[in-house]
Amino acid sequence: MAGPYGEWGSRKYVLASLDQSLERMGLDYVDIFYSHRFDPDTPLEETMGALHTAVQHGKALYAGISSYSAEKTREAAELLRELGSPLLIHQPSYSLLNRWIEPDLLDALEDVGAGCITFSPLAQGMLTDKYLHGIPEGSRASQNTSLSPDLLNDEALGKIRALNEIATGRGQSLAQMALAWTLRDPRVTSTLIGASSVEQLDNSLSALDKLAFSDDELAEIDRYATDSGINLWQRSSAAV
Repeated sequence: MAGPYGEWGSRKYVLASLDQSLERMGLDYVDIFYSHRFDPDTPLEETMGALHTAVQHGKALYAGISSYSAEKTREAAELLRELGSPLLIHQPSYSLLNRWIEPDLLDALEDVGAGCITFSPLAQGMLTDKYLHGIPEGSRASQNTSLSPDLLNDEALGKIRALNEIATGRGQSLAQMALAWTLRDPRVTSTLIGASSVEQLDNSLSALDKLAFSDDELAEIDRYATDSGINLWQRSSAAV
C-alpha cells in the first residue's frame, strides 16, 4: 500500500482523511462521510468499521459509500446494519452515457433501504452544448485534464448530437434533459450538479421545470443513451 496510512479503505486512511477534511473546512462534523471507493486490499469489515467509528464519535451524522458494486453494496449495508450505523446513501456515477447502475445497483439499494445520489450526470461536461461541434479551445477536453479528448470520438459525438436534438424538441438544453433524465427513476434520491458560474447553476436548476418524460421520449433516448466507456470508477464499481 502506498503512503503511511495505506490507501482507499484502511481504518487509518479513512479516519485520518476525515480528520484532515474537518480541519480544512473548520467543522466539527459532516452530515455524510463516504467511503468513496471499494478497496480490494482491505477487508470490508475494516472499512465499514471505520465509518461506524466516525458516526459513533460524532464526526459524521451518517455513513455513505460511493462507486461500490451491487454485491459489495449489499455486503457493506449488512455490516453497517450490524454495527448500528445503517447505510444512508450510495453515490454512484450515472449519466446518459454511463448507465452501469441500472441492471443491479438500484435494486440493491431499494432492498437495503439506502438512497442514491448520482454524480457526474453531465459526463464531465460531455452532455452540454460545449462539445456539439468538436472540442473548443480552453475546454477540459482540450487540456486533457478531467476529460480525455479520446472520449469525444465520432461515435460519442454522434450520440451527444442526437440527444441534443431530443432535448431541443422537449424545450430544454441538453444539460437540462440529462439532469432530468437521471431523476426519472424514483429510487434516485438526487443528482449532483457541478457549476462553475451562476449562469450554469441557473441553467441546471431549470431542469426541474420539466422532469416528466413520455414513453416515446424515453424510447428515443434509449437509442443513443448507451455506454460510452466513461465510467472512470469502474475498477471500484465492478468489484465483486
